Amino acid sequence: MSLDPARRRTAVFVLFFAPGLTISSWVTRTPDVRDLLGASTAQMGLILFGLSVGSMLGILCSGTVVARWGARLVILVGTSAVAAGAVVVGAGAAAGSGTAVALGLGLFGLGMGGGEVALNVEGAEVERLLGRSTLPAMHGFFSLGTVLGAVAGMCLTAIGFPVFVHLLVVAVVVLGALALVIRRVPADVGRQPAAAHREPGAARAAVWKDPALLLIGCVILALALAEGTANDWLPLVMVDGHGFDAALGSAVYAVFAAAMTMGRFVGGRFVDRFGRAAALCGSALVGAAGLALVIFVDNQVVAATAAVLWGLGASLGFPVALSAAGDSGTDSAARVALAATVGYVAFLVGPPSLGYLGQHFGLRHALIPVLVLVTAAAFATPAARSRPEARAPEPAGT
Repeated sequence: MSLDPARRRTAVFVLFFAPGLTISSWVTRTPDVRDLLGASTAQMGLILFGLSVGSMLGILCSGTVVARWGARLVILVGTSAVAAGAVVVGAGAAAGSGTAVALGLGLFGLGMGGGEVALNVEGAEVERLLGRSTLPAMHGFFSLGTVLGAVAGMCLTAIGFPVFVHLLVVAVVVLGALALVIRRVPADVGRQPAAAHREPGAARAAVWKDPALLLIGCVILALALAEGTANDWLPLVMVDGHGFDAALGSAVYAVFAAAMTMGRFVGGRFVDRFGRAAALCGSALVGAAGLALVIFVDNQVVAATAAVLWGLGASLGFPVALSAAGDSGTDSAARVALAATVGYVAFLVGPPSLGYLGQHFGLRHALIPVLVLVTAAAFATPAARSRPEARAPEPAGT
């Protein structure tokens, strides 16, 4: 089935927006959820581990599922699971059950991890058809969703609005958006011929042997960790580490999300002009500067301002590196899936590790390993330079 690439791009915009709205709705309510559960920082890290485990299960399964049944099915199931997970999280918080919240986050992560890999496969294909950098703008709609969700969450936190009702409304909005646009995604995107299913191990091993692709995955890991750390911990870093109240902590997260959004919407022009490697290197250095200020400067104004640098620095890492992965050789869908899998390891090890470190050294100092990785990523960015000779023409299946 062939559809207009512009209509497909619009559908991807909406489908990226939906999980962004959902995750920021959850993140801005984390102080309230923690209070409802009576959880310590270390306990919150374990609860967030549910999100990590779910995300990794979704990611590890998604490549095989997309290859067999296509990206549309994975997007449909994944987005539905995101909505269902938000409802379970809200219900668990209302019941004071940390186990239920962790299970809800696991369902949320399962849908988001698998669905985002499939979305990136579809997004990379649309970018190829349009012939210009569009993945940053697609991820920009994810960030736009986080901005709107964060603003709403900040306001609802300030007035003490029930967490369960808030997340239930968000789930209904997400399912409505999914129903409107899912048919614009062709069913066969990412699907491999039946013969390829019989030898998936050989294809996967061949992809793993590409050193440039592995370096791109390392860049994704570091910058995804910077983004994921903010999504999981930024409000609590501001509350516990810099003395903000819960509403202002959520406001700083909204500032971070706004910076992410701006960086992604304007970043495509920078990429087209200066190249992927320069864009990724600049992102890593700016993000490192923001993290360093949050960690080492004990000042609320500086911390809130640094969130802007942190957001700008994290904004281009994931989409630009995924685009580079897709162009690094043949079988772009497998390369995008592999790079996303490597990057999403950050979501597995990040939350519990930072929770443990935060419990013993404080949340600000727990960010130091993130700062080190983001700084190191700047030295791996030359691997993202365009290599058109490595990309053989692929059969049109969309």
